Amino acid sequence: MDLAIRGVRVIDGSGGPSYRADVGLDGGRIGAIRREGDRALSAARTFDAHGLALSPGFIDMHAHSDLALLRDPAHEAKAAQGVTLEVLGQDGLSYAPVDNATLTEVRKAITGWNGGAPGDTSVDFDWRTVGEYLDRLDRGVAVNAAYLVPQGTVRMYAVGWDDRPATPTELARMKQLVAEGLEQGAVGMSSGLTYTPGMYAGGAELTELCRVVARYDGYYCPHHRSYGAGALQAYEEMVDLAREAGCALHLAHATMNFRVNKGKAPDLLALLDKALDAGADISLDTYPYTPGSTTLAAMLPSWAGEGGPEAVLARLQDDESAERIRHDLEETGSDGCHGVPIEWDTIEISGVSDPGLASRVGKTVQESAEARDEAPWATARRLLIDDRLGSTILQHVGHEENVRQIMRHRVHTGGSDGILQGHKPHPRAYGTFPQYLGRYARELGILSLEETVAHLTSRPAARLRLPDRGLVREGYRADLVLFDPDTVAAGSTFEAPRTLPVGIPYVLIDGRFVIEDGSRTDVLAGRSVRRTPA
Repeated sequence: MDLAIRGVRVIDGSGGPSYRADVGLDGGRIGAIRREGDRALSAARTFDAHGLALSPGFIDMHAHSDLALLRDPAHEAKAAQGVTLEVLGQDGLSYAPVDNATLTEVRKAITGWNGGAPGDTSVDFDWRTVGEYLDRLDRGVAVNAAYLVPQGTVRMYAVGWDDRPATPTELARMKQLVAEGLEQGAVGMSSGLTYTPGMYAGGAELTELCRVVARYDGYYCPHHRSYGAGALQAYEEMVDLAREAGCALHLAHATMNFRVNKGKAPDLLALLDKALDAGADISLDTYPYTPGSTTLAAMLPSWAGEGGPEAVLARLQDDESAERIRHDLEETGSDGCHGVPIEWDTIEISGVSDPGLASRVGKTVQESAEARDEAPWATARRLLIDDRLGSTILQHVGHEENVRQIMRHRVHTGGSDGILQGHKPHPRAYGTFPQYLGRYARELGILSLEETVAHLTSRPAARLRLPDRGLVREGYRADLVLFDPDTVAAGSTFEAPRTLPVGIPYVLIDGRFVIEDGSRTDVLAGRSVRRTPA
C-alpha cells in the first residue's frame, strides 16, 4: 500500500455503525480495510489516526464554484470542510454551453454569484461547450466537480431574453444543446425558475427538456418557482413534471421560507412521501441555516428582466417603470421574491461588485434607508443602478423548525448553495458540512453521526450515479476525510463568514492530502466527474 491509516474510527457512509480499522490506500483507491484483529497492513507510509474518524469525502450537491475553482487553486472554502466533490451549473445559470454573445450576457447576469463580469480577467473563458468546460477542470483544480446543463443559459442561447413560449425550432435547438451537454459529461440539467430568462419557460417546455435528460439517465435539479407564497404548488409542479417526463428529480435547496410557510415542512414531506411511495425517483438538498442568499436583482419581477441586464438597468432608471417595479415588490409580491411582498428589514446587503459601495455591506436595506432618510425602495433602486445589478444579499426569511424536519428526511442530502463572492458572504459557503457534523449531529442530535455522514456522502453519490464514490469500501476512490467527532465545528459566522472550520485536520483526494495537519497543501487532485452511462 502507498499509505496505511491506522486505528481509525471508520464511518463508512452507509449509515451503519462505525468500527475501528486500519485502512490502506493504493494508487488513488482504497486498497484494503483491516478491522481490529485482522492481519496488519504493510505500507510505504503509515499514519496514526487514533482519535479521528474516517469518512468518505463530502459531496456538495449545490455549489456556486463555477469560476472559483479556476480562479483560486487553494479553494479552502470547500477543501477545508472535507468537500471532495461539488456539483456546479446550478439554478439554471452558468457558463456552458454558450456562444460569444450568450457568454457576455450570462457573465453580466450572475456576476453577483461568481464575479467574472465583462472586463474581469481573473479567468480566461477559453471554453464554449460543456465538454470544453469539463476539459478545463481536468487541467487540475482543488476538488472534483460535476456539472449540470443550465436551462436558463440554454434558453438565453436559443431564445434570448424574451418572455414568450419557445418556437418549435427554438425548442429543438434547446433539446439539442441539452443532449450535447449530457453526451459531453453533464450529470443532468438545472433550472432557476425565479431567475430570468429560465423562468420564462412553461411546464410543457421544461417537460420536453426533461425527456432528454431522462433519455441520458440524468436528473433534473430545479430551483422551482416559489419558496414562499405558493411553495407547495411549486414543489408539486416539479414532481408532476418529472413524473410526466420520466425523469429523476433532485430539489435544490429544498426550504419552506417566509412567514406564510412557518411550520409547513410536514406538508412538503407528505407531498414527497406520497410521490416516493408511488415510485418516483426524488431527492433533495438543504443547507443547515435559516437565511437564504442570492442577488438583490433576483428580487425584481420577471417582466423587469425581459431583454437582459441592460434592459433591467434602463427600466430602473425610468421613473414610471421603477414605480411599477416598486408596486410589484412592496404591494403585490413579485415572482422574483417568491410571491411575497418584500420586507426590506430582512434584506441584508452581503456584497457589492463596486468597491466604492462597500459601506452598504452588513446593513439591511431598511437600515440604509433610515440612515439616508429615504424610502427603502429608493435606496435599493440606487444600489441596483450604481452596482450594475452586482449586489448580493442575505435574506432572513427561514424557519429553524422547517430546516430540522427537512434534514431528517429519507432522501435528504447536503448542499451549501455557497456564494463565495462579496464582502460578507453567507457562512454556509465555508461552514455547511462541519455545521451538520458539529451542531446538528453532535450538539442537537437531530441525526446520528453515522446518519449525517450518509446524508453527505453515499446518498449524493447514488443520486449522481457514481459507482465508486460515497462509501469507504475496498476498490472505491480514496477521496476521504479525517475529522475529530468531538471538536468538528463550523468556524464561519455571519460576522466572520470566511473563517475556516475546526476539527477537520486531513482531507484526501485521489489518495493525496489536500489538507494536512489542518493546512492546505499545494495538491490539485480535483478533476471533472462526468456522467456515468446507464
